Order: sequence, then structure tokens, then C-alpha cells
Amino acid sequence: MSLPALFPTTNGMEPTVTPTLHVKRAYDAPADADGRRILVDRLWPRGLSRDKARLDHWAKDVAPSDALRRWFGHDAEKWAEFGRRYREELRRNPDAVAALRREIGDAAATLVYAAHDEAHNNALVLRDFLLSRTDD
Repeated sequence: MSLPALFPTTNGMEPTVTPTLHVKRAYDAPADADGRRILVDRLWPRGLSRDKARLDHWAKDVAPSDALRRWFGHDAEKWAEFGRRYREELRRNPDAVAALRREIGDAAATLVYAAHDEAHNNALVLRDFLLSRTDD
């Protein structure tokens, strides 16, 4: 899943254009089209070796807090509230978000996550947050 978008900066400088920002499960096979592969979970994916993951960066600092992750528990009924709370955590952590934007740069990138649910996971919220021009 990817979207073209203007990738804003947080320092008022010219925004960078990113051609694609993918979201992919850590257990799915890496592909050349993934570009930079960035793990966006606080915990390492269970049973996955570093060689098999083929990650370029681990962005723990932008992952949901342990408390939020435990509260959510991948309960789809809590999805909307999880998204709201996670976006608030991201807004309170502008340095980590800016670092992730720099890590992604202006080329294709993939936000990698371990959750089983492909429709309700932190990488989707993070991708949308990164692609929003206002970070809200």
C-alpha cells in the first residue's frame, strides 16, 4: 500500500517529495521495490532474524508507547481511539518524527511492522501522519 505525497519538513525548509511510502509486515519477503526498510515497532518481531528482515533502520522512538500498545491490544474496536492517541504521541515527539523523515529521505521506503492485522496497525497510522502536511 503506498501513496504519493509531499513530504513536509518540521523545520520550515523546503519539503521533500517522496515517490512512495509503503507499509509491509515484517514477515513478508523483502522486495527491491521496498526501498529503505524501516522497522517502526518498539519490539523486535518475534522469531525473525536480522538477516531475513533486511532492515535499514529501526525507528523505535516513533513506535507507540508501551502503555498505548498494551491498551490497544490489537482490538479493532479500539482502532479509532488508538489512532487518535498515537497521533498525539507523535505530535509530542517532533524530533523523532523529523529523524524518521530524514531517514526516509526522498526515495521509496517501507514502514515495517510485526502485527498480524494488516488493517489495524501502528504503521498505517504513522504513514498517514507522515504524509499529512499538518501532522494532525
